[in-house]
Amino acid sequence: MVLAAVAGASGCQKPDASRTDAAGSGIVIRYEKPTGSDRDDAAFLRRRKVVEEAVSAVAALVEVDRPISVGVVSCDGEGSSYDPELTHVEVCYDEVSETRELFGRAGPRRADDDVAAVMLETLFHETAHALVDVLELRVQGREEDFADQFAALMLLRKGAVGEAQLLAAAEAWQVSEVTNENVDEGPDEHSSDGRRAVNHRCYVYGAAAGRHPGLVGPDTLPVERAKGCSEEWKAVRASWTTALAPHLRKG
Repeated sequence: MVLAAVAGASGCQKPDASRTDAAGSGIVIRYEKPTGSDRDDAAFLRRRKVVEEAVSAVAALVEVDRPISVGVVSCDGEGSSYDPELTHVEVCYDEVSETRELFGRAGPRRADDDVAAVMLETLFHETAHALVDVLELRVQGREEDFADQFAALMLLRKGAVGEAQLLAAAEAWQVSEVTNENVDEGPDEHSSDGRRAVNHRCYVYGAAAGRHPGLVGPDTLPVERAKGCSEEWKAVRASWTTALAPHLRKG
């Protein structure tokens, strides 16, 4: 799966090339030197400040008990991940090109905003694993689904802009489902790519149905699912709000 996002050791950690702390939050960003093939992707992430946006948003919301590092590295297709032993989120330069290629399978070249949105969703997902670990949060359901819901929460907090970003991520998951023939076949940490796409669309529709009347349809968000999305989104938002309540920043 092109957009794989798993909790566990990744094995591609390298010495620091640069390091910044998000406003003294204890969440440190480290950019590693990219391999030759990843230089354009690294430049894209630095130029768009996707990593900084995600980390700043999380740092503004919660206080962490232990330092969390976010490494941006060349991973050679391994996929972004979280390592609980090191409390280390790893984000891969090459996922930028992989995302462009994924969208390309569905049609013309997509705007940089859509690529950045997918990377932002990935960052929030992996950071959710870090928060579950560091803050010892009680997980509602499967942790991978819970992490997806955190990504939705962080994007939908931005209003209409975040809704568009979450829908871009949903489209990427749907294209991945179709092109990689990813289906639910027995136990797995993740839901299928197609299910993740529908879940994200449901959250958007549940949060702002009035702005997305055309979202409901057999190939996007089934009618029967859409009917319950408002309550589903309220439950998702409440589960994360409750879990984070003791750790929310004051004021």
